[in-house]
Amino acid sequence: MTTDANAPWLIVGLGNPGPEYAANRHNVGFMVADLLAERIGGKFKRAQKAQAQVVEGRMGPPGPANRRVILAKPMSYMNLSGGPVTALRDFYKVPTAHVVAVHDELDIDYGVLRLKLGGGDNGHNGLKSMTKAMGADYHRVRFGIGRPPGRMQVADFVLKDFSSTERKELDYFVDRAADSVECLVAEGLERAQSAYNS
Repeated sequence: MTTDANAPWLIVGLGNPGPEYAANRHNVGFMVADLLAERIGGKFKRAQKAQAQVVEGRMGPPGPANRRVILAKPMSYMNLSGGPVTALRDFYKVPTAHVVAVHDELDIDYGVLRLKLGGGDNGHNGLKSMTKAMGADYHRVRFGIGRPPGRMQVADFVLKDFSSTERKELDYFVDRAADSVECLVAEGLERAQSAYNS
């Protein structure tokens, strides 16, 4: 699969729109996207061609590794993310291999990162929707949130806010996830995996 190295990147933070979801575990993708927008000096605005908010800018060091990026937060609900993401991919002419989904991951301990290209959705409704809409050949930055305690249902757990203990380290982990996205875009998957797959 050859991809034009100069093609833009579409970085999608997955989450649910609305203030009641803002601090949920399921919205960690939005948190990373917000930090990346801050870093490139942009503000999210409504996309014209998709149900999403976007920021356009450049990412990476000056020189050949500097990349054009579109940061996006789908404003559909999580399980409908595929429609807005595909619309943005097509509008900005982004190869699927340059799409990055940043999302919460139950099967990884809290704060641990795993970056990969392609693969299954592991029951994640946002990924399920994206894969159904455009295939599985996009990058994932998986942000570990751990499994629910005791008998708590998965759906209840992901839609709860991070605990007070988790919040003590949340900024650090979100910062590290944003670093991993920048590394992926500028230096490629292998480099990002060796630096961030903790």
